[in-house]
Amino acid sequence: MGRLFGTDGVRGVANADLTAEMALGLSVAAAHVLAEAGTFEGHRPVAVVGRDPRASGEFLEAAVVAGLASAGVDVLKVGVLPTPAVAYLTGVLGADLGVMLSASHNAMPDNGIKFFARGGHKLADDLEGRIESVFDEHRTGAPWSRPTGSGVGRVRSYDEGFDRYVAHLIAVLPNRLDGLRIVLDEAHGAAARVSPEAFTRAGAEIVTIGAEPNGLNINDGCGSTHLEKLKAAVIEHEADFGIAHDGDADRCLAVDHTGDEIDGDQILAVLALAMRERGALRSDTVVATVMSNLGFKLAMEREGIQLVQAAVGDRYVLEEMKEHGYALGGEQSGHVIILDHATTGDGTLTGLMLAARVAESGRSLRELASVMERLPQVLINVPDVDRSRVGNSAELATAVGEAERELGSTGRVLLRPSGTEPLVRVMVEAADIDQARSVAGRLADVVKSALG
Repeated sequence: MGRLFGTDGVRGVANADLTAEMALGLSVAAAHVLAEAGTFEGHRPVAVVGRDPRASGEFLEAAVVAGLASAGVDVLKVGVLPTPAVAYLTGVLGADLGVMLSASHNAMPDNGIKFFARGGHKLADDLEGRIESVFDEHRTGAPWSRPTGSGVGRVRSYDEGFDRYVAHLIAVLPNRLDGLRIVLDEAHGAAARVSPEAFTRAGAEIVTIGAEPNGLNINDGCGSTHLEKLKAAVIEHEADFGIAHDGDADRCLAVDHTGDEIDGDQILAVLALAMRERGALRSDTVVATVMSNLGFKLAMEREGIQLVQAAVGDRYVLEEMKEHGYALGGEQSGHVIILDHATTGDGTLTGLMLAARVAESGRSLRELASVMERLPQVLINVPDVDRSRVGNSAELATAVGEAERELGSTGRVLLRPSGTEPLVRVMVEAADIDQARSVAGRLADVVKSALG
């Protein structure tokens, strides 16, 4: 069996790659592994389980709940809520485990399982590896040790989770949003109720799109991966700006009042300056990834803010933040972690904080985001290739070397296997967009021929 866990849990086509049997087995395995690690010692274990609106989430949730309860874990079902809400509730309720069923920005047929440890933090790599090993061992026939009688887990709905999470979001805002008109694109996803409620309670006038999930339309032509409708709505409604989430709302991208996109790097830059002004940017440092635009690095240097770069994946950004006590980090894709208020990327919180900066400063989002200039960056996803061979292909190494010599000091190349999909990402930055496109196109062709 190949490795199941990627950089963001287990994902695949629901009922094909990710089956009810797998969801149940992984949940039982997680319970046993955490019990072995001493997490449940001295008390009856509790898990928080949530999901996004995908149709497949209904049967996968049932399988996860059954698995946990059969292993003696009491379950609080919070229903359809964002991933960061499940993480927050896992922490604030003192639960031993959190489980989120979502494939984030992926298309509707996919789904995924993400585990959170006590406190609402993502499980460590070694625990995920142990869960996978235990799952595989029992999948092939080894019997589980099963509780009986009063030892089985009990299951109940925790409907208070919605209000408790929204109240948390409002409580951490530095100021209200009165006077702002904001368009929210909820991607027909997990934040379809939460985000409009939070922005409204904070004082903003809102217009919502993509806020009618039916189980089948999540991420379908909307949300953070499809900004066209948001751009049009911002202009149509003469809004101050727009906010877009992905299916599980751990991401936030924005659109300024002219319809121009504000990516995760620009959002990080705006929030870093705002937090430093409030004395909340510990060590005057922000954590980003190697995929961040070179323009972001130059802007932070100019503003006297130290940039620490981590591997791609918000879990690695978070690890760097936790190890050194940094308060802000994130990715160009819109995963932003404000560690004083969240244990994972939180798209609604990020959008609220961005709006708070606009309201407090009296400046437009466009003006605030101009603190950095994005250098031309081209990203090409090359699907259906062997992503495991990126680091040991001589043909690919030669092509990358030639590209780097051509770009010189004015650009860079990055090839990265996706942690959640069978593809390789080719990223090229250059001072000229045409050169970036040309180099990226050539490298993508080499990836196809060398790894296909």
